[in-house]
Amino acid sequence: INFKINRSVLIQVTTCIVYLFCFCLNVCVCVCVYICFNSSPNIAKKFHAGHLRSTIIGNFIANLKEALGNDVIRMNYLGDWGFQFGLLGAGFQRFGSQEKLKENPLQHLFDVYVQVHREAEGEECIHQAARDFFRALEQGEEEPLSLWRHFREITVAEYQRVYNRLGVRFDEYSGESFHQDQVLDVLEQLRTRGLLKSTEKGTSVVDLSPAQDMSYYSTVLRSDGTSLYITRDLAAAVSRKEQHAFDEMIYVTDKSQAGHFRQVFEILRAMGYRWAQSCRHVPFGLVQGMKTRKGEVVFLVDVLDEARSKMLRNMRESTTTKHLEDPEDTAEKVGIAALIVQDFKGPLESDYKFDWDRVLQSQGDTGTLYLSFPLFSAHTVLASGMRILGITPVQKM
Repeated sequence: INFKINRSVLIQVTTCIVYLFCFCLNVCVCVCVYICFNSSPNIAKKFHAGHLRSTIIGNFIANLKEALGNDVIRMNYLGDWGFQFGLLGAGFQRFGSQEKLKENPLQHLFDVYVQVHREAEGEECIHQAARDFFRALEQGEEEPLSLWRHFREITVAEYQRVYNRLGVRFDEYSGESFHQDQVLDVLEQLRTRGLLKSTEKGTSVVDLSPAQDMSYYSTVLRSDGTSLYITRDLAAAVSRKEQHAFDEMIYVTDKSQAGHFRQVFEILRAMGYRWAQSCRHVPFGLVQGMKTRKGEVVFLVDVLDEARSKMLRNMRESTTTKHLEDPEDTAEKVGIAALIVQDFKGPLESDYKFDWDRVLQSQGDTGTLYLSFPLFSAHTVLASGMRILGITPVQKM
């Protein structure tokens, strides 16, 4: 059977169905939702292109939850603690330059990290120096703390410039470092409940096996007494519940961390926190193939610049492009919109290969730019319907 669809009618009907669904949910649900974006890389590192996906997916969920009438708290959880920072600190003491740090902060820190990581492959003394630096940091010694604060300030300022380009905002910038005091409380709770056990290697673990035979466990403390990522995540979850009394907490990270969050939620339940049932992990697939013209893996700012330049070139070469007062700004907005739309075209948990030609495709029913036009039309119809019913339309979807 062959038939044709009136696309204008399809947009209107689909929009009405979506609106009615959202309206029904809006009547029934109004809760505090805490959304944790693991959007940024570790501090003192440039924004990698792979972090684009967690940012736009987390932002979409936050916007959708707000549109449904929920009180949403958007939090960017920075990787600002741990052994990796000990490695950077030890590396900066060896290879760092205050002059280069002033000229190009993140690039210099990135170069230092690459150099110390390469040197550490063959020298145990560098690994030991990194462990010593991190231990001093956890013990609150002023010199490593001062260096850490400086690197963190530099990094957040750079990230905020990138988020502004993406139209993404956060209510909080938090990180693993914020929960060092609570880590001790979590360990004491685990100990009091009889959940904390020691291994022959001297590490402290929580046995998560059904038979309690240590066949499945999670390590929460190293043999040298320093905390791990999961320990700080446990402390962070407890702290957020105490501070915000959320009804739902959503973690947005790639699917490789699914096992980690499964353990976090299991330990929280074992500690007696019934609200752990309202914690969710939203996993997503990885993006492959984000390259520059030279074929190198790039940082996110390079991807955004590339999207703008390619879109600007397409606009100049098109015979149908109208005169624009600010073509650079238009190319920036349309280019970033194309990046976002093409990311949402596939299944959430599937890996996909990034393709510039597909991003900028304007022909055919699957072209990213082609799909953008019905999206804008649907948004217009949706906004009109919301105004008719006396509901203020959201500005970003």
